[in-house]
Amino acid sequence: MPDASTPSAYTSLEARFRRIALLGETEAVLHWDYAAVMPDGGADTRAEQLAELKAISHGLLVTQETADLIGAAEAHTDELDAWQKANLHEIARQYRRSSALDEAFVTQLSKASSTSEKAWRKARADADFSIVADPLNELVELVREQATRIGEALDLAPYDALLDAYEPGGRAADIDPVLNDLADFLPGFLDEALERQASAGPITMPDGPFPQAIQRELGIRFMEVLGFDFTRGRLDVSHHPFCGGVPDDVRITTRYDEADFTTALMGVLHETGHALYEQGLPSDRRLQPVGTALSMSIHESQSLLMEMQVCRSPEFLNFALPIIRNTLGGEGSAWDVDNMLRLYHKVERSFIRVDADEVTYPLHVIVRYRLEQSIIDGTLNVRDLPDAWNSAFEELIGVAVPNDGIGCLQDIHWYDGALGYFPTYTLGAMTAAQVYQAAQDAIPSIPDNIASGNFSALVGWLRENVHSKGRLLSSAQLLTEATGRPLEAAPFKKHLKARYLPD
Repeated sequence: MPDASTPSAYTSLEARFRRIALLGETEAVLHWDYAAVMPDGGADTRAEQLAELKAISHGLLVTQETADLIGAAEAHTDELDAWQKANLHEIARQYRRSSALDEAFVTQLSKASSTSEKAWRKARADADFSIVADPLNELVELVREQATRIGEALDLAPYDALLDAYEPGGRAADIDPVLNDLADFLPGFLDEALERQASAGPITMPDGPFPQAIQRELGIRFMEVLGFDFTRGRLDVSHHPFCGGVPDDVRITTRYDEADFTTALMGVLHETGHALYEQGLPSDRRLQPVGTALSMSIHESQSLLMEMQVCRSPEFLNFALPIIRNTLGGEGSAWDVDNMLRLYHKVERSFIRVDADEVTYPLHVIVRYRLEQSIIDGTLNVRDLPDAWNSAFEELIGVAVPNDGIGCLQDIHWYDGALGYFPTYTLGAMTAAQVYQAAQDAIPSIPDNIASGNFSALVGWLRENVHSKGRLLSSAQLLTEATGRPLEAAPFKKHLKARYLPD
């Protein structure tokens, strides 16, 4: 007979992780506030609050009682259903990662992250890396220690230990060949795309100004079209566009340029893809690890599917342009469908990743991926980051970076301690192409639906095949079930060729 205490061991784990999840959700909302709207004078206090929440969560997780409960539950997995088994697997994984770090270190790392992020805000505004060099150096030293400790506990290389936090099971040895292949393919493809674009004549940018309030109104309109639930989320402004919060309180931010409405609008559509994933996670698994987003590449695939695959398509633009034109008061040939489509498909060697086109975007990611590997293995000194960035950027993307603000300071990730994150963006782009093709194969009417502003079939398919799965499956299993094959670069390359070099 099974030990009668076994079910209660698993139930006790669920209860413990519900408390941890509630603390994590509180931390997520407070961190959104810190990043988006916190006055400078409140930053230090908020940093203390975040550090304390992290310490409490960590303390609840790494106790001997947690280890004993995991052991008791693992001894009787035959009594658990598929969701419970997946949940137990993720609980054990989180325990092993977290138990490699003590509470004092977690608090120290959190405070260093907040200090670095605060310095980054001013450094970015002033385009002066020296302002954040020392805080970042302190933070990186701690992240290296974190990577070493977790790596030793899980028998992983330090960089893989960091990557595994964002992409469970992801390894640099598997990612390197894929990104190296794109690094070989994309520069030549970029040259061809630029040549094709130039031969078609100039692209006209609609004249502004476009007031921020009206741009916000436009963004909200299309968030509603895509299916964002405003009873469980909101749109605000920050230094850097992002999506955060929790499934029942999803926070989207963007930044506005009154001379160019396209950057904020596409940023909003991108983050809405993230938000739809969060809002579509299995509600009956809330506050359990198995009910959370699977990985950052899957998360990014949902944002890039909406922004790049769908909302830059001819079908969407034919639907959206009359609304855009009417809201912004646009008149003249610059607002014609053909010109606007070329504008949204414009390819250029640019400096800012979040505004980059989908041809150059993976190159932006590869620059960062290679640099952060060097930062973690110690071959790149933090204080040498600007020069290393500028050199790698010019070599791969072909333009010289004029200042740190649009160079190594443009992203918040490193300055918040998030190293090991960047490759998931391009893995997400490849996943997006593969998933969207599978959705269209399953429901051929999806492009026609998009052309009429109806996203219900697409979002419904994503809900069923991606969002509602949580962490029930691995990334590889999820993609194989949804598309019929593991991740491949071919669908992404096929998409690029069809859009930018059509026959």
